[in-house]
Amino acid sequence: MKNFGIIILMIGAFLFEGLPATSQVKVDVEKKVEKKVDQRANKKTDQTIDKGLDKMEEGIGNLFGKKKKKDKSQAEEVEQAQPTNELPSSAQLPQQTAEKGPELNWAKYDFVPGDKVIFEDNLENEKNGEFPSRWDLNKGNVEIAEFGGENVIMFMDGASSIIPFMKEPGKDYLPDIFTIEFDAYYDVEPHSAKYFVHLYDLKNQRGDPLNKISLFPGGISGLKSEKIIPGKQLWYNQDKPFWRHIAIGFNVRALKVYYDDERMLNIPNLGFNPTGLTIEIINTKPLNFYIKNIRIAEGGQKLYARFLQDGKIIANGIRFDVNKATLKPESMGIINEIAELMHKNPEIKFSVEGHTDSDGDDALNQTLSEQRAATVVSTLTKLGIDAGRMTSKGWGESQPLDTNSTPEGKANNRRVEFVKI
Repeated sequence: MKNFGIIILMIGAFLFEGLPATSQVKVDVEKKVEKKVDQRANKKTDQTIDKGLDKMEEGIGNLFGKKKKKDKSQAEEVEQAQPTNELPSSAQLPQQTAEKGPELNWAKYDFVPGDKVIFEDNLENEKNGEFPSRWDLNKGNVEIAEFGGENVIMFMDGASSIIPFMKEPGKDYLPDIFTIEFDAYYDVEPHSAKYFVHLYDLKNQRGDPLNKISLFPGGISGLKSEKIIPGKQLWYNQDKPFWRHIAIGFNVRALKVYYDDERMLNIPNLGFNPTGLTIEIINTKPLNFYIKNIRIAEGGQKLYARFLQDGKIIANGIRFDVNKATLKPESMGIINEIAELMHKNPEIKFSVEGHTDSDGDDALNQTLSEQRAATVVSTLTKLGIDAGRMTSKGWGESQPLDTNSTPEGKANNRRVEFVKI
């Protein structure tokens, strides 16, 4: 308290300078100064108490296993939002020279997509509430919906199935080597979320109804096998909705199926010839069933064989977020293969070159292609490849491989090439 009085006197002395030298003025100023100092001291005390309470709450939360609240974007990703009639807004091109590379949590992913796209549907320009224009309906009720800021295919009835709309519906359009990929949304209700993949066209082709893959939230069954993701129940072990990336690869007779970066099935001899695709849902409760980013691609030669033959490797399986240089995690399959190739052949050096389709502004596409190539180089460097063995450049939309008038052509033009130096 003694110190407090000294402070009051010091401040008062400073303030009295230049004021009329009357006792009344001095008394008034002293009172004002004392009141002001009290206010500031109380404010400081309140701030100190608040900080202490914050630390106490944090400690209690940690003690009982509570986690920080997710930010808005994370919450929206898993939110059971109902579809709206709003169309998604287009993303903006980032201004930085290259975006941060992916966390390499898919570092062991070994799925490599086919190198020629024969069916692609990213649901661009689809109208909300309409049937998806690139599909045919086998049964049930299916519509386009807006969910999480993007278009999705929504299955509405208890049993609905769709097939890709092809020019020759009854024809076997799956080659001897092919890949199928799509993202599937799983709700939180146990024993209900179930997708089926038939490797033939249920409407226009003949096939065994038992030749189907059943995709549960945490596991897979059918086609002579069954597997659960380690640490998760077959049916259900989630407390919130989530997306899974489904990847299927077929090579003459062998079949592999992946959930995200986990290989779930590896059948060396499938025992029948896949001829088409049907995606079906069985819905026992009013749940949300959505799929997006569907692609069928024809396989090709091994990467090293392509490199020896052509002097470069063309990879359209390296994918990025729309109008961004952020890698999608499923890109890690082919990037891991490139890294392995370079580790085994230390003499190989690559110019990593990005290409886009013709959508959007030419200048922005040029910048985007440069950013994406730089992201791939950065990712390979994280996998242990010497940065001195790689350069990066972008070509924008200037070197198309295919037409830009179809979704498949655009998908083939959006690519990264590894060119021998």
